[in-house]
Amino acid sequence: MIRLGINVDHVATVRQARATTAPDPVTAAALAELGGADGITVHLREDRRHIQDRDVHLLRQTVQSRLNLEMAATYEMVAIACDVGPDCVTLVPEKRQELTTEGGLDVVSARDWLLPRIDTLRAAGIVVSLFVDPDPAQIDAAVQVNADCVEIHTGAYCDAPSAGAQMAQLHKIEQAIATAQRAGLTVHAGHGLDYFNIRPVVALQGIVEFNIGHSIIARAIMVGMQQAVAEMKALLVR
Repeated sequence: MIRLGINVDHVATVRQARATTAPDPVTAAALAELGGADGITVHLREDRRHIQDRDVHLLRQTVQSRLNLEMAATYEMVAIACDVGPDCVTLVPEKRQELTTEGGLDVVSARDWLLPRIDTLRAAGIVVSLFVDPDPAQIDAAVQVNADCVEIHTGAYCDAPSAGAQMAQLHKIEQAIATAQRAGLTVHAGHGLDYFNIRPVVALQGIVEFNIGHSIIARAIMVGMQQAVAEMKALLVR
């Protein structure tokens, strides 16, 4: 069974737009689980633009499935993760000016820098995933820094300007899955996926978990969180 992780960052985005208490991402996470979510993902950014420290601590107390904490590989974030104890940490690149994560982590260049941080997280009993582009070199580097998983960045596939370009990106994802599996890594995927473009990616086989945020939160505004999650979960089950 493929797991579905729901990223509730954009619920916090709406809350922070008015600097108030609603809508609450913790409540949204509970509703997502009622809709069939297998995990909850939040990105605690260094600038705290949406998810706050309070959210992460409350989610750890209330999430009944799996809590995945996306974060930059900084000593501050590693310390927070070790204190909170999420089930999984996904290390991502982070820029202050970006609207959303723009690409995969350059594990090849950051190998020596990442290794001690990953070892610290794993020593705390936390599964470590690296958000990477579908590039065999990055996946090989993920093995060298002792990662448990890779989350394949599907943004280039989702943003492809033509059917041919989309198929080329889908082939890269397929190759990346095969490379990761041969290396003994668990494979996750996410970024830009919606109720339509996810179908060919699911058909590839080998992805254990999808982490999806924006499209599900956008759908939830119209039909409610439980239904939006249930609809996406049904696509994975098929």
